[in-house]
Amino acid sequence: MQIITRNELMDQMFPKLPKFRNDQIQTALFNPRNKSWNDLSTLSKEMRVEIMKSVQWTSLNCVKIVESENRETRKALLQTQDSHAIESVLMKNKREQWTICISSQIGCAMGCSFCATGKLGLIRNLNVDEIVDQVRFWQELIKPDERISNIVVMGMGEPLINYENVRDALNLIIKYTDIGKTRITVSTAGVLPRMRQILTDPLWPHVRLAISLHSVDVQTRKQIMPSSYPTFLDDLAIWAKDYLKIHGNRRHHLTFEYLLLSDVNDSQSEAKKLASYVKKIGNIKVNVLIYNDTGLFHAPSAERILAFSKVLQDCGVDSTRRRSMGSDIFAACGQLAKITSQT
Repeated sequence: MQIITRNELMDQMFPKLPKFRNDQIQTALFNPRNKSWNDLSTLSKEMRVEIMKSVQWTSLNCVKIVESENRETRKALLQTQDSHAIESVLMKNKREQWTICISSQIGCAMGCSFCATGKLGLIRNLNVDEIVDQVRFWQELIKPDERISNIVVMGMGEPLINYENVRDALNLIIKYTDIGKTRITVSTAGVLPRMRQILTDPLWPHVRLAISLHSVDVQTRKQIMPSSYPTFLDDLAIWAKDYLKIHGNRRHHLTFEYLLLSDVNDSQSEAKKLASYVKKIGNIKVNVLIYNDTGLFHAPSAERILAFSKVLQDCGVDSTRRRSMGSDIFAACGQLAKITSQT
């Protein structure tokens, strides 16, 4: 089934649509008070009727929502027009506002051994509407006096494999919401050809980037991330320095994500190697994650986590520890696809 996006349908129906009219439509789509095309009072009744004949208001239907016990995390199972399923997550953040974690693909081809989504394989990329409509879905679900302040593209899929659609969706989100570029983070396993493209692409919105590193040992990284290759760490260091020269500043750093797996990459010697690697590059923040159960590994003990973090701190590495949210509903990092397989 070929899915045609809203913009493509609009271009077919109204080939000479003025730019201001398109802006009115996009603005209305991101207004949670609007529930259907019929609510777009800026358009004539005749135009609304014509649009409703051929263009769906949203590309996603909600099948199920589950909420964590502490009520700080919700996960939605959303169905596409061709009857596939994706998951998207809403999380209460430290600012007492909401962060949403959105998906970029149905499944994933990267095959990371710690990730439930990778076990699905790749079904297809999400189009621009399907990425944008996850934001619209959560905007409509939260209370009128609440706000989505942050977006992380860390859900199902590898965003940079779906480069153009992710780029175009982010540009729409930035233009038609109040969420700024520094409040959006795209996470990648390290698709270097696309990462190099970011350096020269004038259309790429310079949101924050987070690189899933997880080991600075070539063999260990290959073991847990099959997409890795022998020169990846050297190539990444070169790219990171180039990125920071072009885009780095006091507020715009690079983040390396490091998932601690018991007896795999959580030793103090691994922490020292990581610190050495990071310090040679520059303005890098290390985000330490703790493994959420997907059936293959174990999380380290609290003592090993503290010891690992202390080494980074003692070496002067700017590091944080990400708070795991929603593990009781399989909504935490690496767990997406659990509802899909159970529903």
